[in-house]
Amino acid sequence: MGRKFPPFAAVRAFEAAARHLSFKAAAEELCLTPSAVSHQIKALEAFLDTALFERTGGRISLTLTGRGYAGKMTGLLDAFEDSTRSVKEAGARPFRVLCTPGFAARWLVPRLDRLGFGDRVRLRLSVGAPSTDFAANDSDLVIQWADDPVPGVVTEPFMTSARYPVISPALREREDVRVPSDLLRLRLMHDEVLDAWDEWFDAAGVAPRALPRGPVFPNCELATTAAEQGQGVALAYDMMVRGTLEAGRLERLFDTVTLPVTIYSVAYPEARADDPMIRSFRDWVFAEMERDGAPLLARPAAE
Repeated sequence: MGRKFPPFAAVRAFEAAARHLSFKAAAEELCLTPSAVSHQIKALEAFLDTALFERTGGRISLTLTGRGYAGKMTGLLDAFEDSTRSVKEAGARPFRVLCTPGFAARWLVPRLDRLGFGDRVRLRLSVGAPSTDFAANDSDLVIQWADDPVPGVVTEPFMTSARYPVISPALREREDVRVPSDLLRLRLMHDEVLDAWDEWFDAAGVAPRALPRGPVFPNCELATTAAEQGQGVALAYDMMVRGTLEAGRLERLFDTVTLPVTIYSVAYPEARADDPMIRSFRDWVFAEMERDGAPLLARPAAE
């Protein structure tokens, strides 16, 4: 059976009058006459077979039923307006993505030309871990570090990666690096977040008395950049340096790797889960990971 809806014009007139508690103010908002608003509301009351307003002299007030119905209608009309605006503006509005500079430079920017609306992406670069407070971060979607849950936010991990040492070609040749123990005489780049040199040396069967000293960076990207400049050896995430290795700016050392860990997730507000641009960007990210031969970490978004 078909849905039985009241006339939309009557619902709009009622919702506006309920917000203003005035037929005159509702009429001004809707570009109607107060008499037309009154007729629309009477038609809605007849459809519902119940009174929505109490009329006393020149004043109106909501009945108990009217108060409850008004709240629901306002919520529905707000959602309807948001969805309509989202679809209408999808072809023109910018799409704001917040991420770290390292992720933008090594992963996102080199492949943006494969995103259908890549020319409308506006990058927001964070200092430190990107904020998932969408009320304040001026973003539509965040590339979140790891996959920690956040209330009111959808978090979908898309990238896990093992780590291995990387070195600049010039430094490797100069230092004649051949076996894992050779690293003990070099300068190692350390990472404040999940520094894993101990784990790697253990996997490589090397038991140093103490790790070689080296600078400690606030994130893995700066450590990798330092290695790229020939300052030492960094423990890089495979998924983040493949392009750099292919370009020849870094070389991988040895087959030994650390255990894979989740390093990036897409995050967006639960209330905007059906936003077409968010869905498209999210699906594109997972398609790119599949293109790179990475394991699928989340199911495709529901149609």
